[in-house]
Amino acid sequence: MTTNSETKKIDVNSTISLKGIVKAIFNDTIHVQIGGKIITLPKGDFFLDKPMN
Repeated sequence: MTTNSETKKIDVNSTISLKGIVKAIFNDTIHVQIGGKIITLPKGDFFLDKPMN
């Protein structure tokens, strides 16, 4: 058996799409329920058509 001393690096750059229920919108965060978990996301991560006031 030979030993390979080189380390192979794998880079993955992909996008996923998840559907969830928006539970709350605050000044700078959006709370979304996906499955049984509520996830807090920064508002800056979204490209919105209209500004949120």
